[in-house]
Amino acid sequence: MKKKESPYDVIVIGSGLGGLVTATQLAAKGAKVIVLEKYIIPGGSGGSFRRKGYTFDVGASMIFGFGKKGYTNLLTRALNDVNEECETIPDPVQLEYHLPNDFNISVDKCPNKFLNKLFNRFPNEKNGIRKFYGKCKHVFTCLDSMPLLSIEDPKYLLKVFFKSPLSCLGLARWLPINAGDVARKHIKDPELLKFIDIECFCWSVMPAIKTPMINAGMVFTDRHVGGINYPKGGVGIIAEKLVNGLERLGSEIRYRANVKEILINDKKAIGVKLINGEEIYANNIVSNSTRWDTFGLNNNNSLIDPAIVPKSEHKWSKNYKPSPSFVSLHLGVDNKLIKNDFNCHHIIVEDWDKMEDEKGVIFISIPTLLDPTLAPEGKHIIHAFTPSSIMNWENLSRKEYLQRKNEYYEFLIKKISRIIPDIDKNIDHKEIGTPKTHKKFLGRYEGSYGPIPTRKLLGLIPMPFNTTAISNLYCVGDSCFPGQGLNAVAFSGYACAHKIGDKLNINSFKLPD
Repeated sequence: MKKKESPYDVIVIGSGLGGLVTATQLAAKGAKVIVLEKYIIPGGSGGSFRRKGYTFDVGASMIFGFGKKGYTNLLTRALNDVNEECETIPDPVQLEYHLPNDFNISVDKCPNKFLNKLFNRFPNEKNGIRKFYGKCKHVFTCLDSMPLLSIEDPKYLLKVFFKSPLSCLGLARWLPINAGDVARKHIKDPELLKFIDIECFCWSVMPAIKTPMINAGMVFTDRHVGGINYPKGGVGIIAEKLVNGLERLGSEIRYRANVKEILINDKKAIGVKLINGEEIYANNIVSNSTRWDTFGLNNNNSLIDPAIVPKSEHKWSKNYKPSPSFVSLHLGVDNKLIKNDFNCHHIIVEDWDKMEDEKGVIFISIPTLLDPTLAPEGKHIIHAFTPSSIMNWENLSRKEYLQRKNEYYEFLIKKISRIIPDIDKNIDHKEIGTPKTHKKFLGRYEGSYGPIPTRKLLGLIPMPFNTTAISNLYCVGDSCFPGQGLNAVAFSGYACAHKIGDKLNINSFKLPD
């Protein structure tokens, strides 16, 4: 196969936040990029959709990365790099937990207020609580004091080291460590350890023993520093603004552009073939699909010829498995149901032993408490979701599928009623998404939220970087270092763009301000 001439330096497959940050960073440096998106809107699970005057977030409404200072505010920085900005609304409370044994606690932006609540619940663990969350703060301080935007470039790492040597050394010690190891070193109370498990699970879908300490340190501290800031107009506005910046810089995005195959010649990626037969060429191909979808791991659908899938990818698939997907319930309800001082984000756990099971955790968000413009006047949005495996949704008849959707709907309504009574009598609009919905529209293997370890691993060390064993082919997103969450995939986008930018010789020699 002979590579044809192309106007593009880089092809990005998929317009999730990781792919868009990669594309916009490269475009800002002068590269010509094309983003190929199979759906009709950008953002993937970080997108929004509109129905009957409501703007619903596809995924979570709890957003990190919109702070104003430091280096961990990656969404703010990514938008600024393409002369865009999101107006944000601060949320004074990250989460309100409704837990077994009448353990209810909210996580306030003020760290002392939150810690005092834990001290009151666990008076014998004051010292352990201070030490655990203190270690998290240390990790965050290291992260926030240096512009660590690439792990794969030794020259860049050397510059970062000379700028912040103590932070680099401090961060390196946490790379192989998980949050659960740190918690168990300082804390003995089993209920408090379960609480730290759900603290991790709410964003990593893993208990603390499998959650990397670096990720935990960032989340558990940034919520008190940069804070939780909701983008006015919905989460999808982030992707829309990144697309605006991309196009303003002369690059482009194409919708309904479903990539069927990554073209390989002489062990090098040279382009892509769309499902309609069109071929597009470039010297750099970035896949924002999951590694399972990119390399056909554990399934028969692959963007790469199975005969040339690198052994390293098969090894990765033994270390990581897809997390469960979700059943999502998007509701439009009368606003009289919810008081203005009600918290935006809630988690319900009724049985600690079932936390990781199907339906074991219920997530609830009411983003219209922060941005009323997302719903028609007099209405609120409630977004509730619970983990569910795609295996429970396959091989069903149409009648069985609809019946199961209704069973989950009734289950979620019952759980929401714990904190919002009479909800079933005040519903104006409803949308129900299943793992099959997420697989179809988000293009994610098994509709999964992202990869989780098959067993306890050494922190972030096993997570792969952006470069693959196939020349010119890169991966970006939550199956790359550092993992799941919008801010984490933004990091992977920065790192991927830096790696390709170094190859194209378009990176700035200076470190970011």
